[in-house]
Amino acid sequence: MDPSVDHALQAIVAGASLDPTCSTDLAAGPWDFDVRPGYGPGSSMGDVIPVGAPRQGELPAAYREADEDELDARIRAAKQALGDRVVVLGHFYQREEVVRHADYVGDSFQLANAALEHPDAEAIVFCGVHFMAETADLLSGPDQAVILPNLAAGCSMADMADIDQVEDCWEQLADVLGPLDTPDAEGLLPVVPVTYMNSSAAIKGFVGRHGGIVCTSSNAATVLEWAFARGRRVLFFPDQHLGRNTAKAMGVPLERMPMWNPRRPLGGSSADELRDAGVILWHGFCSVHRRFTVDQIAQARAEHPGVRVIVHPECPVEVVDAADEAGSTDYIRKAIAAATEPTTFAIGTEINLVRRLAAQHPQHEIFCLDPVVCPCSTMYRIHPGYLAWVLEELVAGRVQNRIRVADDVALPARVALERMLAARPR
Repeated sequence: MDPSVDHALQAIVAGASLDPTCSTDLAAGPWDFDVRPGYGPGSSMGDVIPVGAPRQGELPAAYREADEDELDARIRAAKQALGDRVVVLGHFYQREEVVRHADYVGDSFQLANAALEHPDAEAIVFCGVHFMAETADLLSGPDQAVILPNLAAGCSMADMADIDQVEDCWEQLADVLGPLDTPDAEGLLPVVPVTYMNSSAAIKGFVGRHGGIVCTSSNAATVLEWAFARGRRVLFFPDQHLGRNTAKAMGVPLERMPMWNPRRPLGGSSADELRDAGVILWHGFCSVHRRFTVDQIAQARAEHPGVRVIVHPECPVEVVDAADEAGSTDYIRKAIAAATEPTTFAIGTEINLVRRLAAQHPQHEIFCLDPVVCPCSTMYRIHPGYLAWVLEELVAGRVQNRIRVADDVALPARVALERMLAARPR
């Protein structure tokens, strides 16, 4: 299989493929819509981008007009000229035309850790989305420049937990539960905040200031155990589905996981429901993983007897329950790599990763549960044209699109990340 989602989209637009897509506009260069506020074509209509979200300036015409082969050659030449002065990181969900140039490919935290392995690199080019570049800045050296090739590559899920809304939630919980920094007779705090890695640096800083911790999709259960050892209940944001699926697997009843909608008083719950809560879930979600359904799983099983269905824990709980397994992107990769016999896999995660896995493991049949070709709209903003631009600017001695986290946010955010690193599975 050709792993390129862009090639698939171009074929659909040209009429050479009958595969469905959520938006034919995805076949265009992202510079066509970078200047407009929004998450880009293919995003959910319900994802409203915050006012003041970063925008990308105009990309020079030489990069907009270059074809795939020219951009590939320019990127390789710039990387060769820069040598060890630059490290290029590529997220699993990046388009193939970008990932092929990455020195490291992984999830957001794996890539942030990869940056730590190169303290002498002058620049870290993070081919992902904004919160990932922020995390790399938190963990890299003060003299290292973290660069996001396209500033418009944000994350709708991360934006669903706004720092002002979270601060307001904390104040309302204090009105119901009493002083949140005062342990009870058993030494437990009323509530411990836990944020998913997919959140802004400001949210990570909030968590660090209030005795909380960061988690990833790989270690969410370990982190929740850490939090329950210190608090009566957990406030989990921004992804409700990862929080619900993880806590449910740990034995927390669904009725003890009220949702906090920041647009409603007390999040839409009663004071008694909040007092009885084990996990308070923030009203956030990933638009990519919310596309997967139980019906898609049923169809996969009907058309492929014996299919092995693996989904990401950002999927809704009924989808996780209907699947054979749920796990992080790294879990999915390792599960496929470990299969010794030819197997049919139906995967519920972002299509760039699924197509890449299908190309890497031709002995298996691997397909995406959702038949619609619809990549993550913000990850797709990282086009090889932008990568070529920032690299050639570095060759010329100019740093473009540097991501910096202010010290007053960075210090407590690092505390929350360090707590996560110290939390080890039992």
